[in-house]
Amino acid sequence: MGETKAAFEIIIGNIKIPIMPSVVIQWGIMVLLFAGALYLSRNLKQIPKGKQVWAELIIEKLYNMVDENMGKGYEDFKPYIGTVFIYLLAMNLAGFLGFSPPTSSYSVSVGMALLTFIVIQGTAIKRNGILHYFTAFGKPFAMLLPVNIMERFTVPLSLSLRLFGNMMAGTVIVELAYKGLESVSEMLQLHVPIFMTFLPIPVHLYFDAFDGAIQTLIFTMLTMIFIKTTSEH
Repeated sequence: MGETKAAFEIIIGNIKIPIMPSVVIQWGIMVLLFAGALYLSRNLKQIPKGKQVWAELIIEKLYNMVDENMGKGYEDFKPYIGTVFIYLLAMNLAGFLGFSPPTSSYSVSVGMALLTFIVIQGTAIKRNGILHYFTAFGKPFAMLLPVNIMERFTVPLSLSLRLFGNMMAGTVIVELAYKGLESVSEMLQLHVPIFMTFLPIPVHLYFDAFDGAIQTLIFTMLTMIFIKTTSEH
């Protein structure tokens, strides 16, 4: 959903593999994040200064978020949760660079949700054992087995639809705003598109910055909650 045309194709023999724009944008984001991590982690000092101060501040905030929402015993999830937050935020803010956020494509949103789903189930099995994991589906009553199974597997659906729906809606509204302002400029016969230059700024600030950050926070918070509650069920 949200993408109809491939950016380019990779041809292997007689097989054509379409590479969608959201994938290309994700590659670009991963390269930038990797380069940024290398830059911020170079020449680290015992007493931080300059860029190291900002790097440690970001890591501290993310780690504190995990401590506050997951508590003791979940320290190993700090790198994973921090990575999910930074990567998802970067994708949601892609609109500032003139690109459609990759998360406005359902394939990207469902991919993120499935990754979280695997981590949730894997953590529950690791902490409780595979026998307890499967017998828990029949608690507190065996008759609830179908309901418990359905509830467990609605997690990726809920996460993906929430993320995709909000980001896709924001993308559509931004595009409609540009088309509407373009029509107004043409109607008034303005050679300099004043409306196109200044008026979209509040739209971008809300749907690309505010809404993108909110959806990142919601997805990350739900990930932590589901990991904790499922493993302790």
